[in-house]
Order: sequence, then C-alpha cells, then structure tokens
Amino acid sequence: MADNSGIILAELFDVIRARRSADPKVSYVAGQFSGGKERIGQKVGEEAVEAVIAGVMDNKEGLVSESADLLFHLMMFWEINEVTPSDVYRELKRRQGISGLDSRKAGKHPSSR
Repeated sequence: MADNSGIILAELFDVIRARRSADPKVSYVAGQFSGGKERIGQKVGEEAVEAVIAGVMDNKEGLVSESADLLFHLMMFWEINEVTPSDVYRELKRRQGISGLDSRKAGKHPSSR
C-alpha cells in the first residue's frame, strides 16, 4: 500500500479495542460488544450485503461507504474473536503468489474442507 491504509486500519483497530470496555450507553462499539459475537456477526453480514448491493448497482460512492462500514464491523468481529489485523496480514502474505485454484486442490483453503 503506497498510502497510509495499513496505518489507518491499525489505528481503527486500536480505537475499537479501547472503546470495547466503554459504557454501552455512550459508545456504539461498546454497545455492539455487549451483544456478543452474534450481534457483531449479524452486523458484519448486513454490511457485507449492503456493500454487494451497492457494487452490483454500480454505486461507487455507496460501495466505498458500505465497504468502510464492513471493515469497521469486521474489525470488531476480529477483536471479539481474538484475531488481530496482523494475523490477517500474515495470512494474506502467506497466500501471495499461491494460485487460489492450486490452494483449493491441495486442501489448503478453508472453504475446500
């Protein structure tokens, strides 16, 4: 990433971690965490669907906005599941240069199991 995207995502994750234990009455993040994995997982699904709809409708602005919402909620889902951005970055790095088809044939891709 030539820009500061990775830094921005890391900073966002830090904010999510910090707000997780805040008062749910004053923090959206804390409110989501109070609903547990199910609540946050549902929000991830909703935001993913909204992003797909925007993309299918060629709504670039909507896709960008919904993608930001999706990343935000996905990061909350990572946090509640004790996954960090570094964990995901490592997995992406591991996959660099590996054909998705070859990975599936070798049974290395989670959806091939």
